[in-house]
This record gives sequence, structure tokens and C-alpha cells, in this order.
Amino acid sequence: MSNQNNYAYAPYQVYEAENSPNLRAVLMRYARHWKWFLFSLALAGAGAYVYFMYQTPIYKVQTSLLIKDDKKGLSEDNILKEMDIFAPKKVVENEMEILKSYALMSKVVGELGLDVQYFRNTNFGKREIYDASPIRLIVERSTPLLYETPLDITATGSKAVRINDKIYPVNQSIQTPYGRLRVFASRPLKIGSEPIVVQALPRQVAVDSYLKRLTVETTSKASTVLQMNLEEAVPRKGEAVLNKLISEYNQAAVVDKNIVASNTLSFIEERLRLIAGELSTVEKGVEQFKSSEGITDLSSQAQVFLATVKQNDDQLNQTNIQLGMIEDVERYVNSRTNERGVAPATLSVSDPILVGLVGKLSELELQRDQLSRTTTASNPILQTLESQIKATKTSLSENITNMKQTLVGTRQKMRETNRQLEGQIRTIPRKERALVNITRQQSIKNNLYTYLLEKREETALSYASTVADSRTIDPPRSDNKPIKPVKATIFLLFGLIGLMFPIGVIAARDALNDRVSRRSDIEDASQVPILGEIMASRNMDPLVMVSGKRSVIAEQIRTLRTNLQFLRSNPTDSQVVMFTSSISGEGKSFLSLNLGASLALVDRTTVILEMDLRKPKLHSVLGMSNALGISNYLIQEATLDEVLQPIPGFPNYHIITCGPIPPNPAELLSSPQLEKLFMELRQRFAYVIVDSPPIGLVTDAQLIAPHVDATMFMVRHDHTPKAYLRMIDNLYKEHRFQRLNLILNGVGSGESYQYGYSYNYGGYYEEDNKPAKTTIRKLKQS
Repeated sequence: MSNQNNYAYAPYQVYEAENSPNLRAVLMRYARHWKWFLFSLALAGAGAYVYFMYQTPIYKVQTSLLIKDDKKGLSEDNILKEMDIFAPKKVVENEMEILKSYALMSKVVGELGLDVQYFRNTNFGKREIYDASPIRLIVERSTPLLYETPLDITATGSKAVRINDKIYPVNQSIQTPYGRLRVFASRPLKIGSEPIVVQALPRQVAVDSYLKRLTVETTSKASTVLQMNLEEAVPRKGEAVLNKLISEYNQAAVVDKNIVASNTLSFIEERLRLIAGELSTVEKGVEQFKSSEGITDLSSQAQVFLATVKQNDDQLNQTNIQLGMIEDVERYVNSRTNERGVAPATLSVSDPILVGLVGKLSELELQRDQLSRTTTASNPILQTLESQIKATKTSLSENITNMKQTLVGTRQKMRETNRQLEGQIRTIPRKERALVNITRQQSIKNNLYTYLLEKREETALSYASTVADSRTIDPPRSDNKPIKPVKATIFLLFGLIGLMFPIGVIAARDALNDRVSRRSDIEDASQVPILGEIMASRNMDPLVMVSGKRSVIAEQIRTLRTNLQFLRSNPTDSQVVMFTSSISGEGKSFLSLNLGASLALVDRTTVILEMDLRKPKLHSVLGMSNALGISNYLIQEATLDEVLQPIPGFPNYHIITCGPIPPNPAELLSSPQLEKLFMELRQRFAYVIVDSPPIGLVTDAQLIAPHVDATMFMVRHDHTPKAYLRMIDNLYKEHRFQRLNLILNGVGSGESYQYGYSYNYGGYYEEDNKPAKTTIRKLKQS
């Protein structure tokens, strides 16, 4: 016999493109486990529902605020500001930073008591109740334990509560392990009412929590409307926070705007107190002088001089006042840049340029102070303001110098006029002159006092009419549906987890599987041709090749029978085919028995040899006698006719059982009687089927190999270790077996991604027997 593998027919092999996975095949791999996917999705859906029920719903509370600009018009300042297209955006961004400042939120938290939270236990965890709580906790002095331990507060009467198993009175300052506290009852307490869980937070933690959940942004790039959003579990609480935040913001803005008016009022009040004292002194002096001197009227000449001197003195005093105010302005201008002084009063200054420059300087310094709170010194806007302040002060200095020169010259002229008038007054009698001096001082002080009263009322009116530069467009409101958790998102995520878990398990099982699970495993590790594939079946009958019986396995065995014709060296000679495997349980006995039956059905004389002399199975599954068999023939205790037994139901099918199990199977198979046995069988039968032991365990199959024409090596799906594939390839390359071919056994339905095509025969072939159990008979497992 030749050891060359010169086949007349090249067995088919289906090769897939390298590194090109078949998506349909991969999907079919997982679709086979659809029940597990369905169970995992149902479990994930239940988990998502439980998770959703235990999560606290979060609502979005929103409001909109308009930042107004009161300085509209065509003034020079406004025109310059309008030329800077970035100025409005920067101003709005500053207001956004102020609204999100820690100081402002700290006031809100303190005013509303947000550092103490109130919860009620429900079937799905704690839920905050905010203003629905019947009690209110005031923390007078805390200990670290207060912020680490929630307080369970339960009413034990109308005037007492239990705080973590200790009873304390309400509406009183109490000393507890958590610090000095005070519990107020917002409504009458009842025994047996639902307990309230109180959680106190450090002020900084509470403020930071609200700042993280607060967002302030403009509705558009060109708009000064701010959209404020706050995420909160209790919508009423979020609305209260936003209302209070806007209120504190407006109040701070009003206070900031009234700094100049407040300083002016303080200056006027101080001057009024001084002038009132001087006026009272002068009036008493007039009264005493007239009383002591007995003066009732003055001459007409004295009246003329008095009127003239009075007018001149009024102008001189007004000039002195203006000089004093000019000096105040000069000191204010010459003050250091980084120290903002009190804006001086300019009530008596008649120069509109000077008044405008002082107002502009005060406004610029106010803007600089507001901007410095929210930005650094390197901010270009801040540097621009510093430059404008410096330029304004330079203009003020020049204006002040000119005005001082003018006022000093005017004062000198008025003093000279006074000296001339006083020289004329000396001609008036001493009493009249003294009376004129006293009356003149009285008139001056009275006019000045009246003037200051008018200015105080004007300033007070301006102070009282100051309003914030903002307006609430939409009051705080919350959505009806929570924004967190999103039901669709939660169910989608859990659904993905439910899908990925079975995929991960299946992929991990495949990665850890050391058994042959796909055709590519064989093709990658071995060059041995694959002659055929046999699918797994629930049929428990050891003989599926029965006349008139149709099944998928029967058709696959018929295909294998046809392929045997192409492995013949001579079409007229008999053919000896050996079935072997790597380990036990790969189905060689089942397939060899049914292949012989298939050949017998087409009138081919066939004999099957039960040459597994260690663990024979064929005679037991067929229910045949094993008194005489191969072992008896090999030791020359029986002839061929004595060991041949016909298989019932198959006229052309015989079997030679193994006979009594010998103690030395390998020695028996090495005897010359084995060659004689095959020679006699070749003369009497067209096909000789040999059921041999696995080659991975014993050497019996290699002893039989020289006497056969072709070797069918069984590889079973999810049973044969991958490590044996390399051994099979070595046997093929070393020509240890004649015409070595592989047969894949136990291929599952729908394994197209593994074996190159799918066994999807539909209703064309139907199993004749479909038992309820899925257990495969012992023969098929072996």
C-alpha cells in the first residue's frame, strides 16, 4: 500500500477571508443564546426600575434676569462706550460672576437656613421635605458630631421631642452631644407623628453645593438677559433660593450705588450742625447788642452801605466756600490711586465742567472697585479704567488750577472793595457800624443754612429713589418632570448592561475554552483535509441509517458515503476505512456503525470491526453476543466464519465484535493474524469499517493503520482539546495514516460562523423521532 496522499478527490474546505469576520455569523453565534439575553434584559429592566425608584428626582428651577443700562443717550461717554463692542459683554460677565459669588450665596444660605436639611423616610429611601417639616432646627453652637450623624427627631408630645433616643423640650436652648441646639415647632406636634431626619451641613459645604448646582448664562451673545438655573430635589426650595439670591443681589447693588450719596449726606449734615451753631451765636449777639445799646432803626445811608456790604460779603463768602470746595477736590484728586477717598461735595461750584469731571471720576472709581472684586489687576478692562481715572484727574488738576487763580483774584477784589466800604462805614456812628457787622454775619449764616437745607433734601431724595440696575423677567419656576434621573436613559443603560453581560460571558467562555469550537480552529492549527461534518442531534437511536428514514444526520452520512468513493485507489477493489479519534467520546463508534449501515443500504457488502479491544461498545448497543470475536481470531481460537455476525435488519451488514477483552491488546494487534484478517475480509466484503481506539491514549490505531486504505479522524465540537490538533497535523505530515481526513462531529445548529455554512434545512428534512429529553445516548457521546 502506498503511503502517499495522492487523492483522486480533494476534500472540500471552506476558507473565509483572513481577518474579515462575518457579522451575520457572529450575530448568529449570540442569537443561539437568545433565552439568556431575554433573561438578562428582563433582569436589567427590573434593576433599572428598582434603581429609578430609589433615586431622588432632581428638578430644574429657572428664572431670567434683565441687566439694565440707565445711561442711554448721545453723551460723549456713552458714544465712546458704544464704540467698544466688547464692553456690554464684559459687564454682563461681571454680573454673572457676582451672582455666582460665594459671599452672595452665603447670605442666601444663612437667611433661608439651607445648612439644615429635613428628610422623611419612605419605602424608597429618604426624601427631603423642606417647608413641609413640622419642626425647625437652629444650631447655636455645633460639635463635629453634628455634621457626621443624622438626627432622628420624633414628637413625644406637644412640647417635647426625641432626638436620637433622648427627649428634649422644644422652643428652648438645649445642650446635646451635637452642640447647643434649639428646636422650634412650626405647628402643634402630635404623639406618634412620622419621625423627621435632620442633616446639618457646614456652612461652606452647603454654599459650595448650591454654587455647583447653580448656572448663570446669557440667553444670547448680544443680550443682557441672564438665565439662572438651579438643580434641586424640592422645587419650592429651589424657587426660594433663586428669589432670595436675586433679592440679595439687588440689595447689594443698591448699597454700592448709594456710596456717593451717603458720603454727600454725611458732609451736609456735618456742615448743617456747624452753621446752626454759628447762626444761633450770631442771633444772640444781635439781640444782646440791640438790647444793650437801645437801637431800634438805622439811617437811610447806613441802609445803603449795609446792602452794599452785605452783597459784597455774600459774594466773598461764596468765593471762600468755592475755594474751600476746590481745595477739597484738589486733595481728593491728589490722593493715591489705590486708595479711594470720599467724593467731595461740589454743591457750590458753579463750573459745570468741574462738576462733570468730579462725577465722572467718582463713577470711574466705583466701576473700578466693582470690577476689582471679580477680576485680577491684569484685566484689560481694569487697566483701561485706571487709565481713564488718571486722565480724568489730570483734567481736574488743570481745571482746579484755573479756577483757583480766578477765585483768588476775585477774592482779592472783594476784599479791596470791603476795605473801601469799611472806610466809608467808619464815618457812620460806632453803634450803627457795630450793628451792621452783627446783622451782616446773621444774614450770611442764615442764607448758608437755608442753602444747605435745600441741598440735603435734594440729596436725600436722590438717595431714596435709587433702584438696582436689574429686573426679574420671569419669576423662578420649576418643570413638572424631573431632569434627573432620566427614565429613558436609565433603562437604556441598564438595557445595554443586560445585553453586554451575556455577550461578555459568552466571549469570556470562548476565550477560556480550550476545546475545538469552530472550523477555523482546525484550519489554523492543521492542514489535514476536512471530509465532512455531522451535526448534533437529539435522536437517541444508535442507528439512524434505516431504510425509509429521513433526517439531517442521515443525509450528512450519505454525503460522507459519497465522498468515500473519491478516496479509493482502485474502483474495483474493496476499501478498508478506519475511524479513530484523539480521546474517547468523539463519536467514532456511532459514525462508523451508521456509515456501514449506509453502505449496506446501497447493496454494498460491509463489515464493521469492533477493534477497540479495551473499551468495546458496539456489541452492547446493538444487543449482540460477544462470546467470540477479534481477540479469539487473533489468538487462532476461531475462524472468520465463527466470529462474523449479521446485524439484524441489514442483509449486507455484518459485525465482528471484539470478543473477550485480552490482557495484551497491543501484542495481539502486532501479530500476523491481523494482516490475514484484513486479507480475508477484502476478499469477501466491499467495505471494511474499523472502529479503533483513540490514538491519544493508546497505540492500537497506529498498529492497525498499515492495513487500511483511508483513516477518518473524528473531531467533536466543544469536546476535542485544541492541543490535539497539532498532534493530528504532525501525524498527517509524517504519513502515519493512509489518506488521513477529518470529520467534524456534534456541530450545533446555526454554527455557520464556525464551520463555513449553516445547517438550516428548514422542513425539508425532519427528525423522525423528537424525544423530550436532550440527552444523547452513550454511544453518540463516545
